[in-house]
Amino acid sequence: MENASSVKEFILLGLSENQVVQRIYFVMFLFFCMIIMAGNLLIVITVVSSQHLKSPMYFFLSYLSLVDICYSSVTAPKMITDFLIENKTISFVGCIVQLFGVHFFGSTETFILTVMAYDRYTAICKPLHYTTLMTRRACGQMVISSWVGGFVHSMVQTLLTSCLPFCGPNKINHYFCDVHPLLQLACTDTYVVGIVVVANSGMITLSCFFILVMSYIVILLSLKSQTSEGRHKALSTCGSHITVVILFFGPCTFSYIRPSSNLSEDKSVAVFYTIITPMLNPLIYTLRNEEVKSAMRKLWSKEVGCE
Repeated sequence: MENASSVKEFILLGLSENQVVQRIYFVMFLFFCMIIMAGNLLIVITVVSSQHLKSPMYFFLSYLSLVDICYSSVTAPKMITDFLIENKTISFVGCIVQLFGVHFFGSTETFILTVMAYDRYTAICKPLHYTTLMTRRACGQMVISSWVGGFVHSMVQTLLTSCLPFCGPNKINHYFCDVHPLLQLACTDTYVVGIVVVANSGMITLSCFFILVMSYIVILLSLKSQTSEGRHKALSTCGSHITVVILFFGPCTFSYIRPSSNLSEDKSVAVFYTIITPMLNPLIYTLRNEEVKSAMRKLWSKEVGCE
């Protein structure tokens, strides 16, 4: 982590400098954070404890919820705390660690969403081969690959950024440490590094998005030959995933596949993929899925019955 930087800490400007607005944001985002933790933890516990949610779809869903918990934990606690204090500083090492965490869990979520699309494609388009293709071992390997892919991507982004010299100013126009705000503070020409980090993020985002789109095009085409009941069941299982993909990929694509020019705009968009999407994921998957709701009711009845 050693470099030529004279800056030992950064100042996060956050979402607003207005004291009244900060108090409102504190209450609002604390509430959002509680929903994120409770909702995603409930899904993880329900999938792990239920005997009826052992299919690959729910296996991946539990890991998606786990990633959402970790992803929000990287940014939300610091942001919420900063709403109440005047000195919104973060150490250089802490900033780089936060940068690593954001890209690690963010890219891991991207890969898991892509794997979930492949699972739906296999289940709908190749039902006779589904149990052969989506074995427990194969699903485990896909999840591990998602974590490894996220780690490699994050290491590239983090190493390229942390090796830059920072001589001042040290004010980051964001509520967490991210690549684009840090590139603007570096006291050297960051054109090449900027191209590399955008290409790195863009390659992952666009390639995963392409796989997702192609998967659902093939799925929709294959549904023409199925019965009305079969189409309804297939679309109901895909609907939740498509909604989550749109909510996550839309803001991420806007933020990371182009050179940033408006940081105030970027940090507002970042709220969607770091807070809003992880908060909505449990609601989207439970409200549209009778199996999950039924498993949660049984888990609740069991817990109440034990008291």
